[in-house]
Amino acid sequence: VAVIGKPDPVRGHIIKAFIVLKENVDEKNIDKDIQEFVKRRLASYAYPREIEFVKELPRTETGKIKRHVLRERESKR
Repeated sequence: VAVIGKPDPVRGHIIKAFIVLKENVDEKNIDKDIQEFVKRRLASYAYPREIEFVKELPRTETGKIKRHVLRERESKR
């Protein structure tokens, strides 16, 4: 899981989560389940407004997530 701030015209920024699912998990309604799970544990403004499922996250040679790559990818959309 990686989380970034994504520019939003209304809120300034929203939270977007990039999630790698296990092989046998169906992504059909799991995004709503994840949002509800996080809403119960964090403040209402802190849950991810958008969730994108990816096959893998960009990583450095030492295994750290390259969040700047995810931000750049979002800015090009």
